Amino acid sequence: MRRADREMDAAFAMEVFDKAPYITVSFTLPNGKPYGVPLSLARTDEKTFYFHGAMEGRKLDCIAANPNVALSAVTKCAPMVGPKDNSFTLQYKSAMAVGVAEVVTDRQEKIKGLRAICQRFLPHHMDVFDEAIARSLDRTAVVRITLSDPPTGKRKQYDNHGEEMKWGRNC
Repeated sequence: MRRADREMDAAFAMEVFDKAPYITVSFTLPNGKPYGVPLSLARTDEKTFYFHGAMEGRKLDCIAANPNVALSAVTKCAPMVGPKDNSFTLQYKSAMAVGVAEVVTDRQEKIKGLRAICQRFLPHHMDVFDEAIARSLDRTAVVRITLSDPPTGKRKQYDNHGEEMKWGRNC
């Protein structure tokens, strides 16, 4: 990373992934071209993310051709005028990770992945989860992404005195 003073640890990166409403997953199309799409991912541990979708389509074609993926997310993104020099800048928190995507075939793991997604995005509606699973499990693809390296994070943030908060500083 060019700006090591803005680099953050894996725990910070996971917090960004957990707070981001969408995570962009970058795939490689069968013809070798890149294909990135924002998805609603949920994670179940420090290495495992899930997303769901149709039983066929570009994402699944990409996974079949090359299961390596990259994840990226940004939160707390706010353009601003620099407090010290009036430069145009941006405050942000970001995270990146790489991993391997695999279509889940085990019914119990599919349910586990879908449960994690529903708990993340619709926690107040878990009372209808079992009914939704009974209706749609067989026509829903679930993909597991297993991180192959720890994620990395980066931030640019200013404190109340206009000082940039560098690595290791929490407030």
